[in-house]
Amino acid sequence: MRVGVLTGGGDCPGLNAVIRAIVRKGVQEYGYDFIGFRDGWRGPLQGETVPLSIPAVRGILPRGGTVLGSSRTNPLRAEHGVRRIRDNLAKYEVDALVTIGGEDTLGVAATLADEHGIKCVGVPKTIDNDLSATDYTFGFDTAVGIATEAIDRLHTTAESHMRVLVVEVMGRHAGWIALHSGLAGGANVILIPEQRFDVDQVCAWVVSRFRASYAPIVVVAEGAVPQQGEVILKDGSHDSFGHVRLSGVGEWLAKQIESRTGKEARTTVLGHVQRGGTPSAFDRWLATRFGLHAIDAVRDGDFGTMVALKGTDIVRVPIAEATARLKTVDPALYAEAGVFFG
Repeated sequence: MRVGVLTGGGDCPGLNAVIRAIVRKGVQEYGYDFIGFRDGWRGPLQGETVPLSIPAVRGILPRGGTVLGSSRTNPLRAEHGVRRIRDNLAKYEVDALVTIGGEDTLGVAATLADEHGIKCVGVPKTIDNDLSATDYTFGFDTAVGIATEAIDRLHTTAESHMRVLVVEVMGRHAGWIALHSGLAGGANVILIPEQRFDVDQVCAWVVSRFRASYAPIVVVAEGAVPQQGEVILKDGSHDSFGHVRLSGVGEWLAKQIESRTGKEARTTVLGHVQRGGTPSAFDRWLATRFGLHAIDAVRDGDFGTMVALKGTDIVRVPIAEATARLKTVDPALYAEAGVFFG
């Protein structure tokens, strides 16, 4: 059997660990051949490949990013996209495809598997941790660690100048990174997409913090929205999955705080630094286990499924089920963090 592997969507730490585990077990235990498709769905769409073998995956476990490259290409919007993918899979004699990605990448895999009979197995990847069928996605733990370290560092400069520091983290529809890093980093305000925020209340918390002779840290997810207003956009452009580019809520909020409280406020946008660098030990562990179980699903012919973490077990769920809805922050969890606001 020849198995194709691709990584789609935003890159994140742990992708290489998955690739390594798939190839190592697939070659050593099942005698499979492997081929990597370049740059997400663009690879099978355009027939761009790289060889995958045990020597090719040596040393990649601790590396961030993906050796296969990634993109946000949506083949379902390309002219004759499904036919072109079929033709290229046939050209390279690929019997099955392991797709590593988030909501969009796996959404394409679900359509190809369920509606077109292409043999796909999914692996959940997103730093946002917003796939509902798995307890955790790899990449999330590393992103939270990076954001937490940044918040720790910003506390000292905020207190040195007694100014407000607004930290904008990633999180389009789900505030998991903001919640986890904000709580771990001792933020005084955490704002998430699931709960519209009141600017006056934020300013009240900021003023309260200054009364205690401390400089406040405000952590805000890029998708957070004020009660009276709309989501803040970087520009009006859309990617091939129809998503607008977010960013700017941190800067907007800092200006609101400064004008309403008279306190100096600055913004730090962590952006892509949350995606980069060496994966944490947890993400290496989780990504490796996902890879091992994904190639098992291929061996079992259990296509149209995604591997998922439930407790400490790796299970299989339908890809369509995994991408049907997003996993968002429960209001009760957010309420726990509210104890520390102000």
